[in-house]
Amino acid sequence: MGLAGGSGTGAGPGADHDRDLVSALAGKQAGREQAVAHHTRRVVLASHGVMQDQKAGRKRTRALALASILLVILAMGPFLWRVTDDIAGGEHWSDVATQGGLWLCILFPALVAAALVAGWLRQRP
Repeated sequence: MGLAGGSGTGAGPGADHDRDLVSALAGKQAGREQAVAHHTRRVVLASHGVMQDQKAGRKRTRALALASILLVILAMGPFLWRVTDDIAGGEHWSDVATQGGLWLCILFPALVAAALVAGWLRQRP
C-alpha cells in the first residue's frame, strides 16, 4: 500500500487531493506560504504604524487641551481675585470693574469649552 492511498497510477477522485497533501508534507509549497507570510507581516506592520500615529495624535491633542485649560486658569486668576475682593469688600455689583471681571470670569471658560468641544467634534469620524 503506497503513500497515496494504494492507487499505483494516481488516477481516481482523490488523487489530486492526495498529491497536494504529499507535496504540502514534503515542503514543496513553502515558497507560496513564505510569500503569504511576508505579505501578512507587511500589512500588520503598516497597521501598527497607523495605530501608533493615531495614538501620538491623541496624546498631542490631550496635551494641548490640558495646556490651554491651565493657561486659562492662570489668566483668570487675577480676575477671580479682583472680583472676589470687590464683592467681599462690599463693592456694588453694578460697578464697571466688578461687572467686567465677572464677564471675563464667565466668558473665558465658555470660550475654552467651546474650542475644546469644536476640536473634539472635528476629530470624531
